[in-house]
Amino acid sequence: MATTRRVVPFAELGRQDVGRVGGKNASLGEMTAHLAAAGVRVPPGFATTADAYRELLDSHGLRVRIEEQIVRLHDGAVLDEVGAAIRSLIMAEPLPAGLRTELVSAYEQLASDQGREDPEVAVRSSATAEDLPQASFAGQQETYLNVRGPAQLLQSCHRCFASLFTDRAIDYRERMGFDHLAVALSVGIQVMVRSDLAGAGVIFTLDPESGFPEVIVVSAAWGLGETVVSGQVDPDEHTVFKPSLKDPALDPVIDVRIGAKRKKAVYGEHGLTRTVDTTGEERSQRVLMDTEVRLLAEWAMTVEEHYGYPMDLEWAKDGLTGELAVVQARPETVQSRRRTTTLRRCRLTAARGRA
Repeated sequence: MATTRRVVPFAELGRQDVGRVGGKNASLGEMTAHLAAAGVRVPPGFATTADAYRELLDSHGLRVRIEEQIVRLHDGAVLDEVGAAIRSLIMAEPLPAGLRTELVSAYEQLASDQGREDPEVAVRSSATAEDLPQASFAGQQETYLNVRGPAQLLQSCHRCFASLFTDRAIDYRERMGFDHLAVALSVGIQVMVRSDLAGAGVIFTLDPESGFPEVIVVSAAWGLGETVVSGQVDPDEHTVFKPSLKDPALDPVIDVRIGAKRKKAVYGEHGLTRTVDTTGEERSQRVLMDTEVRLLAEWAMTVEEHYGYPMDLEWAKDGLTGELAVVQARPETVQSRRRTTTLRRCRLTAARGRA
């Protein structure tokens, strides 16, 4: 009989593992295993499996008690009361001993690989439904940043499990007709990129407005990437012409727009973040140099070619090391499904120097 694995390093995962660790963690594994040799930098980490989550639900009748709360919801109970009750039930149930042991062991191995004690990690939720490939659970569960040490790691993972039953997640599954207990949750633990001290953003391997496939659009803002992902800030935007990327002698950055960048997300307390105002200097300056934009675009094109379809990536820059990294990649699901009907004409009026 095969031993149940509760925790698996990214390097041992791939896109075939969506049902096991969710799309987010499966994609990180795919890039770690197959694109590192091509130069794409992904911070190392590991993920808990759907089996680990189900083991928690099978502890001391927790699954049955959650089902009782869902029945209450269907009988007319208020959503926020039911959600709070389920989250309390999950937080009151200790994580299984085997899961705790594997999480701490994987974290200690990560610390050893990094050569430092108690490295800061990001702890992100990735919902998965093996029999529901059409489901999209993005943005419904919690993320905790700047998590240090085994105790904080275990607490953050536990809170991620409970966040499968946020009010918005329950409401989404109700509206979509999904069985709440058919959805599992994987937790991804990844070495932190200190973008709170630099910047972060998103990359589309096509024009997100028109769907034009021959460009890559790189957005950038100061601080952690959540302000860009959530649309809270007006970021810098760089348009890169894909054919020019293939010639080192050409400058592929064909358009740069400086965004207002009035806010940035930085570390808060207890693994949470807070939003602060940017300085006047930050608002007027570019977050990325042309050389950095080109590198990110090259990585994005490598990822797109590997997957075989347009991609939506998140990147971050470490303010301590100056290194760039890809921290998430998913299929682009909006413009790539539309017909390209917008014509945009550009004229090069002058050569632009490299930044």
